[in-house]
Amino acid sequence: MAKRIAVIGAGSWGLAIARLLDANGHTVILWTYDPREFESLNRYREIPDRLPGVRLAQSIAITVSLTDAIRAAELVVLAVPAQYLRSVLRQIGRNLRPDSGVVNLAKGIETGSLKRMSEVIIEEAGVSLPFVSTLSGPSHAEEVAIDMPTTVVVAGEDSAHILHVQEIFSGPTFRVYTSADLVGVELGGALKNVIAIAAGITDGLGLGDNTKGALITRGLAEITRLGVALGARPETFAGLSGLGDLVATCTSRHSRNRFVGEQIGRGKKLHEILLSMSMVAEGIETTRSAHDLAKRSGVDVPITSEVYRVLFENKPPTEAIGHLMGRSLKAEVWS
Repeated sequence: MAKRIAVIGAGSWGLAIARLLDANGHTVILWTYDPREFESLNRYREIPDRLPGVRLAQSIAITVSLTDAIRAAELVVLAVPAQYLRSVLRQIGRNLRPDSGVVNLAKGIETGSLKRMSEVIIEEAGVSLPFVSTLSGPSHAEEVAIDMPTTVVVAGEDSAHILHVQEIFSGPTFRVYTSADLVGVELGGALKNVIAIAAGITDGLGLGDNTKGALITRGLAEITRLGVALGARPETFAGLSGLGDLVATCTSRHSRNRFVGEQIGRGKKLHEILLSMSMVAEGIETTRSAHDLAKRSGVDVPITSEVYRVLFENKPPTEAIGHLMGRSLKAEVWS
């Protein structure tokens, strides 16, 4: 059955998801905060610097009014970067329909509060936990928007809600699995961005496949350690929102986080890189949050710690790699 769906956020992922849901036969209204983007979308049905060559169907309504977007929505899809999610939710307030479900697409951990996105949604929008879910997995917008086969996972604590979301999002080229581990799926999607920055650094330094393979494997080990300490199930990190997304983000030319790392490996400073980017690399602030979470939890996350020092303490990347390679020898274990 067709649903009325509000997609909040017109970044590349918001555009791709609005297009996907429209193609699945749903009534979609897309919200953008920027009047210039609103004009471009209304006139040309695209934002060339977000998804070049990808046009939205005329059936997708565009608005700059959050009130209009959510007024009649049966499902609200939040495609807002993690560090901006709370401010957007404060504009929405408690105006969501009581029976509206909420699907989060952001992959991050809020700085300062160190909260996951579902926790921010519940706190600010007053949505009951059973009606909140997160969609995650290896899913670059650039590929979803041109109908390349993609497989993701939706996680939540209410089986009826996540089955409902699974049905709404699934289509010929977009397959959705379900998970009851909301904590694990959210943390996997967020923490892999930190490892992707490290992977980019190795690319920028001209290092090889051995380095990348080891980095991904040991990165998964520390993501799992931290995730389990925070209440996630270890098997979740072997799934789509863990290993699947980690591999995609560490190796893809579409990955903004890998790009940031690559530029750092080539000698650029973080502030220079950010000035050149029009879209958000979630892993930068998530590195700060993950570093703080690990300290609070007493969990050893050596790769994350070195990425933090490179990003925020100006540690040379070669010194960071030397430190990782020179750590005390130990058995390969996951705990």
